[in-house]
Amino acid sequence: MRLLKKKIWLIALILAFFLNIQNGVWAQNKIIILATTTSIQDAGLLDVLIPIFERKTGYFIKTIAVGSGQALALGKRGEVDLLLVHSPEEEKKFMSDGYGISRRGVMENDFLLVGPAEDPAKIKGTKEAVNAFQKISTSSSLFISRGDNSGTHTKELSIWEATKITPEGQRWYQQTGLGMGQTLTIASEKRGYTLTDQGTYMALRKNLNLEVFLAKNKDLRNYYHVIVVNPKRWPKVNDKGAWALADFLLGKEAQEIIRTFGFSQFGSPLFFPIANQR
Repeated sequence: MRLLKKKIWLIALILAFFLNIQNGVWAQNKIIILATTTSIQDAGLLDVLIPIFERKTGYFIKTIAVGSGQALALGKRGEVDLLLVHSPEEEKKFMSDGYGISRRGVMENDFLLVGPAEDPAKIKGTKEAVNAFQKISTSSSLFISRGDNSGTHTKELSIWEATKITPEGQRWYQQTGLGMGQTLTIASEKRGYTLTDQGTYMALRKNLNLEVFLAKNKDLRNYYHVIVVNPKRWPKVNDKGAWALADFLLGKEAQEIIRTFGFSQFGSPLFFPIANQR
């Protein structure tokens, strides 16, 4: 009798062990790790989209909000399943190097050059970003840079490169190493200029003492793409979940939410859908 009980206990232990493994695998497969930009996070768009996706699919999204450069680095190490970023040149290299298997446009908005109302660099009325940056440099007006290898930072550096000016090391040029929301707050407090994405600025502008001096410029378009990380390179990547979330973001429901997001509160949407356009 004692031997029979021991066998029953052993069988139960083995069954529990295998059930726990299966449940663990199931749980892991239902988790999607998304690396996204601080601009999207700060704007609040994911707070609307993710609960809808989770409710419809049963997946659980773990979001890591960092600059696009950091997000792409996480993808290169296979630490995330999906990327939602806005640094086109770096994204193209990511794909050509075999780290991603799909890259599709989700939405767009503009980069904005914002600064204090007194406009010490006298850039009001300037039509081109290059000319505005030159005036900031010439007047030694304070410029606050994210300095974090984000998509916004990369765009800012490309404009400085076009001016043939090297701002780093100049007293008027300060880097925060922080996300867009925090950088805007610092620029507002210090009365400096900064380059920002439209979504974050509009979401936070009521608390900022910053005005828009340059917008709707063809050279300041800001495109967001969703990228599925390559599971052949990193077998632990949940590519099934990644595809499901990517398809949802490009689907009719999510694209309609993107089209109207922010309109009721700010009088204008923060992003514009571009599924199947780029």
